[in-house]
Amino acid sequence: TKLDYVSGGATHQGIVAFAAAKDYSTVEDILEYAESRGEAPFVVVLDEVEDPHNLGAIIRTAECAGVHGIIIPKRRSAGLSYTVAKASAGAIEYMRVARVTNIAVTLDELKEKGVWVYGADMDGTDYDKCDFSGACAIVIGNEGKGISRLVREKCDVIVSLPMKGQINSLNASVAAGILMYKAMDFKLKMEN
Repeated sequence: TKLDYVSGGATHQGIVAFAAAKDYSTVEDILEYAESRGEAPFVVVLDEVEDPHNLGAIIRTAECAGVHGIIIPKRRSAGLSYTVAKASAGAIEYMRVARVTNIAVTLDELKEKGVWVYGADMDGTDYDKCDFSGACAIVIGNEGKGISRLVREKCDVIVSLPMKGQINSLNASVAAGILMYKAMDFKLKMEN
């Protein structure tokens, strides 16, 4: 039955509840955390990433790369479920994740605070030629559709990863990881 599937085979006695594996933060919490560390905001924005394994992997990599927080939409997106927590290998406990009603409006608000927005998409500037040294937000799109047209228009820079094979896109969590570490490299060089 559906209850057996949702409960993962656990005894459910006819009742199953859905709850976030961790409380959500706000965008303000993320920006305040960056400020408390004396660092320029480093944010990852996920535009309708639906696979909980991708979200968990992105949270894990973001925590390792020094990202201050992740922003996801309230609708059409994976949330902080048990599967996400498990895929994050514990990183969910340390990463601030904010849920917002409208990603495009949130990007405008970030830009007003001096954050440069880099959208990962095809036909953009080679990631190796981008300067991620200041306050930055990296936008990763949906696994199938990429970033939406409106969100793409809000980006200051469209950044692309080179593709040498027959397939023209990477898994969302892999692309996010490459870009996060490129940005981290810039930030480390600025510190030294």
